[in-house]
Amino acid sequence: MPKINCYFAIIATFFTIKTVAQTVEISGRVISKTDVENIHVINKTAKVFTITTATGNFIITAKVNDTLQFSSILHGVKDIKVSQGSIVSKTILVNLDEQVNQLDQVVVGKVLTGNLISDIENAKKDRPINFYDVGIPGYTGKIATQSERRLSEASSLNPSIGFGGSVGFTPLINAITGRTKMLKQRVELENRDQLMRRIKSKLAADFLLSNPLENDEVNDFFYFCSEDENFLKHCKNQSDFKILIFLRMKYKQYQANKQTTDN
Repeated sequence: MPKINCYFAIIATFFTIKTVAQTVEISGRVISKTDVENIHVINKTAKVFTITTATGNFIITAKVNDTLQFSSILHGVKDIKVSQGSIVSKTILVNLDEQVNQLDQVVVGKVLTGNLISDIENAKKDRPINFYDVGIPGYTGKIATQSERRLSEASSLNPSIGFGGSVGFTPLINAITGRTKMLKQRVELENRDQLMRRIKSKLAADFLLSNPLENDEVNDFFYFCSEDENFLKHCKNQSDFKILIFLRMKYKQYQANKQTTDN
């Protein structure tokens, strides 16, 4: 009987060692007092990454002693070493602390100098009146670019004016000569370029950890992504997770094109 128990212990130890030595898929969850969506989770050892869902859940591959790094704008960076228990249970729970960004001290209102006459004179000066003060609706949205303004002017045909006036003819002439189409294409190119630059600034560092590129290839790759006909559809107003999926798909295409060119 003791020998049998010894055999079982050896077998159990063998399977435990085998389990913790291999890479497994861990289902984790982030807990915080603030928003837990779109937190970047990076396996710094294996150089793979993922992003948390709206409920803080994530899935990532790891093995014992791998280092997982958690970061976001709202949280401080936190590194966690994967334990044997996490590998066996294939789960991990992470508490993140809210990051408080301290701003430089600013002065609100008028500064008193101590000179009574001077301070009274300063207090009498009225601030500029804005549209909120007089109840006039004001525009607080995005300021149109020069190309967007030109497109609006070129295509604003007003049927009520009729074709007898120059205001009615201008958009029609623009449409016939192709100027309106050209301006639409210019606006789309600007939108693509701006979106591409925002994505590169926000996600490039994490993306390149598991999808390496030479320094002189980084800009070329992101322009390659922005030229895809579905770039705006997959990346505009989308979550980081969906954008990263699109970038990964384009990365495979980029590498395949590069290999074909090299051959």
